[in-house]
Amino acid sequence: MDFEALHSANFKMLDDTVTDWTSMLTKLKELEKDAREGLRGKALKANWSGYNATVSREFIGKTSGEFADAHTQATSIRDIMTDTRDELKTQQRLLKEAVERGRGKHLTVTAKGDAFTVEENPDSKSSTGQKDVNELRNELQGILDKATEIDSTAATSLKALVDLTDLGFSDAVYKDRDSAAAAVKEAEELAALAKKDPEDLTVKEFDRLNAGLQKYSGDQIFAEHFAEKLTAKGTLEFWAGINDPAKNRDLFPERREQFDDLQKNLSLTLATATQADTPDMSKWKYEMTDLGSQPVHKNSTTQGFQVMSNLMRWGNFEDRFLNDYGTELMKTEKAASSNGRHTPTLWMHMGMDPNLNRTGTDSGSDPMIGFLKALSNSPDAATDFFNSDFVTKDEDHDFKTKDKDGKEVKDELSNFDYLFEERDWPPEMDSELEDSIEGRNNLALALEAATTGHPAGELPTVDTPPHNAEQTKLMEGFVQSISEDNTRLTDRGYMSDSIGQIASEYLPDINRATTDTNPSDDATPTEKEARARIEKLFPVAGSEAVMDHRDVSRFLLTIGQDPEGYAAVEVSQKAYMANLMDHHLNPDLPADQRYSENKQLLVGEIAHASGEVSGTLNVGRQEAVAGPADEADKKYEQSVAQWKNGVSGGIGTGIGVGVSFIASPVVGAAVGGGASTVSGMILEELFQDAEGKAKDEAGGKMGEDWENGLDSNIKYTQTAAAEAAKAHHLPDSGDIAEWARTGARDGYQHGGDFSGRVAPELTTDI
Repeated sequence: MDFEALHSANFKMLDDTVTDWTSMLTKLKELEKDAREGLRGKALKANWSGYNATVSREFIGKTSGEFADAHTQATSIRDIMTDTRDELKTQQRLLKEAVERGRGKHLTVTAKGDAFTVEENPDSKSSTGQKDVNELRNELQGILDKATEIDSTAATSLKALVDLTDLGFSDAVYKDRDSAAAAVKEAEELAALAKKDPEDLTVKEFDRLNAGLQKYSGDQIFAEHFAEKLTAKGTLEFWAGINDPAKNRDLFPERREQFDDLQKNLSLTLATATQADTPDMSKWKYEMTDLGSQPVHKNSTTQGFQVMSNLMRWGNFEDRFLNDYGTELMKTEKAASSNGRHTPTLWMHMGMDPNLNRTGTDSGSDPMIGFLKALSNSPDAATDFFNSDFVTKDEDHDFKTKDKDGKEVKDELSNFDYLFEERDWPPEMDSELEDSIEGRNNLALALEAATTGHPAGELPTVDTPPHNAEQTKLMEGFVQSISEDNTRLTDRGYMSDSIGQIASEYLPDINRATTDTNPSDDATPTEKEARARIEKLFPVAGSEAVMDHRDVSRFLLTIGQDPEGYAAVEVSQKAYMANLMDHHLNPDLPADQRYSENKQLLVGEIAHASGEVSGTLNVGRQEAVAGPADEADKKYEQSVAQWKNGVSGGIGTGIGVGVSFIASPVVGAAVGGGASTVSGMILEELFQDAEGKAKDEAGGKMGEDWENGLDSNIKYTQTAAAEAAKAHHLPDSGDIAEWARTGARDGYQHGGDFSGRVAPELTTDI
């Protein structure tokens, strides 16, 4: 900025701009409120079904969120501009004050084009005149340099903020120009450190890099600038180089215990960066995908996928990047395994290979492990990935199936089929030299995200859309796969917490499956009528996972053999059952949503289906605790009791009667928002019983006594029906409770009988 521009600057236009942005914020805030309370609020309460339940409802949710992002981005722009204006006004004031002081010392400042001069007045020179001239010139130049920095960094920050999103608005928050400018500066300086040869990176520089990434990993401007300056190739070279002890003789022994923190902070930063839509980040994502199948450098056996996948274990990476990355990764996997014929030896960890994963769970040589962890945080990308083809019928491979005539023909496998059923996983060890479970555990987490529509490890919220056709297709194949070979889960019990959570969010579909009604288009008119009634009894928003009764029973029986899987389904089924009672016994329920005017039939059907789910789970539980039942059975009670904290504020506090609870029982109560009179009471009783049994020294009561499980199921179901009747002031609550008791008993016993028929290998006496 030149002298005259700052000295004569008129800030009225900038003042007006700040005022206009402030006025816009008020309007955007009103629009955001209308979208949140009106558009989104009505969408959550609406009785969506079919295509609208998934696509339209989700679109409305995202659109209403854009109004919030628009307000956030406008606020950041206004605040940066306000701060810039105020700082420039300060520099102008300092400039004019310096000029006035110069006049007092008989000095004249003259603007000359882009520059300025400071001269003594000819008629009043003094012995210190030249010294005064130099000091004033330096002071003025310093003010101009500062003003130039303010102006340029403001422009850079505003451009970076606006460029973060190609479509829509950014939710990045910057309170002033300094914070945005600091993010840009820090990104450039830390990227320069990461680009250094690992041999030259000092301990002090490592500490600064690690601390800086930790502080700024969620800052969108920082993350985009850091990744862009480091480049995709530089990112791979940095992480591969820093983990090579031969190149890193000084830093490695001093800071290797902090490498896991750096791995996490770098992963979070890169995840944030991929959400930016700038041309530089588009180039970065393309190059990273392209470099995946190439050695990191000429003399290296380490592939780009092996490095980058370890920098994807934390954070939410952009879906399109994950889709492209996953496609190229699977191409390399196919080549390395000869289309699935053998172990992909390319990913096997050899003695001299660097440990690219510093968490201790595995070496990091198999890129599938880190990539699956990335998918667990990005549901939409996970769904697309698992439903994509691994091999088709036209490709050269050895996977066979039988056609309708019994002839053996080539099969086609999706990525789910290959990874869950067929892949020969490269051997991996953890830091304790035990066989690593991380690969398949991350597979379970990624499947949880893919089938539920929310990140693994989280509960669904009111904004989680109902299941779509791609998710339910995956669920159908998943249940069938475990039914065909339950060792795919029982041999890997560590996957059961995720599998249990998946099942808990498909309880409406599972309950439908237990009715044995025909959902196909070729059903008879009588079958179609029966099916239509069942669809009213167990409403499903969005797409339905259509599953065979036998497959569902074997699936539940398998889940029941793990305490965490059992607890997830049992707790959610009790909440779902209670919510269904409340929903269907409500006299205000529209006629076209009613299953039957016969309350005895209605209550009995709900109780029967719920009882069958619990009975089937208990068969699996008994199989698991056969033998040393005391401690094994206590784990079940402890797992159930632990859900109390997980659902506080969720399914235990309110009753949902809208489309959300129909789609997912865990969501439902959170939607209700009011004090619970049914589901909350049932769950509180369930948790109290579990806590008591977990502390009981005798232990093992439910595992040893089938009747005890039956009695508990009847008690919860009977209470739910009675409380629902009371909540709606129905006069026949006593009869309703008795109908529930009968249905719960019959359903529970049927679950045990049916489980025995579909799983003849079970030896437990039930």
